[in-house]
Amino acid sequence: MPSARLTVDPHFSIGPIRRRLFGGFVEHLGRHVYDGIYEPGHPTADDRGFRNDVVDLVKELGVSTIRYPGGNFVSGFRWEDSVGPREERPRRLDLAWHSTETNEVGLHEFSHWLDKVGSDLMMAVNLGTRGTLEALDLLEYSNIRGGTALSEQRRANGREEPFAVEMWCLGNEMDGPWQLGHRSADDYGKIASQTAKAMRQIDPSLKLVVCGSSSAHMPTFGEWERVVLGHTYDDVDYISCHAYYEERGGDLGSFLASAVDMDGFIETVVATADHVGAVRGSSKKIDISFDEWNVWYIDRFHGVDKIEGIDNWPVAPRLLEDVYSVADAVVFGNLMISLLKHADRVTSASLAQLVNVIAPIMTEPGGPAWRQTTFFPFAITSRLAQGEALQLKLDSPTYETKAYGDVPLVDAVATFDRQTGRAAVFLVNRSQDEAVTITVDVAALGEVSVLESHTLWDDDVYAKNTLEDRERVAPRPNDSVSVDTRELTVTLPRVSWTAIALG
Repeated sequence: MPSARLTVDPHFSIGPIRRRLFGGFVEHLGRHVYDGIYEPGHPTADDRGFRNDVVDLVKELGVSTIRYPGGNFVSGFRWEDSVGPREERPRRLDLAWHSTETNEVGLHEFSHWLDKVGSDLMMAVNLGTRGTLEALDLLEYSNIRGGTALSEQRRANGREEPFAVEMWCLGNEMDGPWQLGHRSADDYGKIASQTAKAMRQIDPSLKLVVCGSSSAHMPTFGEWERVVLGHTYDDVDYISCHAYYEERGGDLGSFLASAVDMDGFIETVVATADHVGAVRGSSKKIDISFDEWNVWYIDRFHGVDKIEGIDNWPVAPRLLEDVYSVADAVVFGNLMISLLKHADRVTSASLAQLVNVIAPIMTEPGGPAWRQTTFFPFAITSRLAQGEALQLKLDSPTYETKAYGDVPLVDAVATFDRQTGRAAVFLVNRSQDEAVTITVDVAALGEVSVLESHTLWDDDVYAKNTLEDRERVAPRPNDSVSVDTRELTVTLPRVSWTAIALG
């Protein structure tokens, strides 16, 4: 059996873990909003039509800030459509997903839902088909207490207090040719800078996110970041990263190493941002908002789900409803490890998405809601990862992949909360064939015991939770975990994700 060794030492901190790292994303796409979070007439629906069974699962998931309303959807969105009396709201074509948007759920309704799940709003503005003026109007409507035309309109629409949105995305994936209003880096950088400056004239304290690359594999990657930040460096706080991963051509080994790609993506963007800052002679640091990340079978969308036809614009069609396996969940958990390993610069992230659409939570109209396999690494990591992320010394055997060359069989990160003295270790075993024994040097933590342990794995790495078998896969305690005064040992089954809490 292969073995690996790592050392956990609270003296070597990467940086504090911000709660925004455990954010989510709700887009008006498929059955995410309609028949997902919102289903009037469902047995669990509240008086405004939101499913309380979904609310309970989102709360259990532990999401902090939720990005809204898109995504590709936002680049064709007119925010005014989503406020005011519901019976007067227009139905619009959603060109991003070839659907019809009813606008039955808008800003006020979504804010009600956020209050129920205990999350903050992260708003995206349309810089695809609209511009600076519309962004200012939305900011005034949302954040000004009263006394102006738009703030009084909000109050007349039933919201006396401002929405007080702190974090704003300046468009979405503007590097992508698929995006309505797609622009060059130079053109986008100019409008993003103009919009950011204007928004800060209303409220200098806003946290603003400029669009980075929608993938590390875009032909403009790197140069896009350099040019955009050349325009916006002094105006924004974050640059975004987006990344999705899927198993292709039966190459499970490369898929299990997807986090290697995420690590490289983050480190390249950080280097590019710091280069722009150095050229400017600036001491300011631009952080990363990794505000779209997940496992997504994009090839299946293009081959199966994609809607076409001038007379075919359905309401809330079934789109992007990927059903996730154990292998998917292990990769997912490893992506969370990557985010934590870069907690000094990745200070905000949004799992894309939350319900039905490439989501950890699935629903059936009139029926149950259930947890996908990916639900568990997010919920457990969000709950246990407190305090600071720690640098680890990891010694692991490697294996060869087609996509990334030789990569470690084991990946890991640890966290430590100095106030409580509690630590957590998160681990993955990427081996398809063998369990791996891990020895963890915990002497620097002092005397600790195992508070809880969770391992997600199955003899069938493609086992899934479905409507017919909603609890097929769930984490289980790892009986192999033992700890003495200096060392913790644990055996990781093949293709597995593990979390261990110490205190």
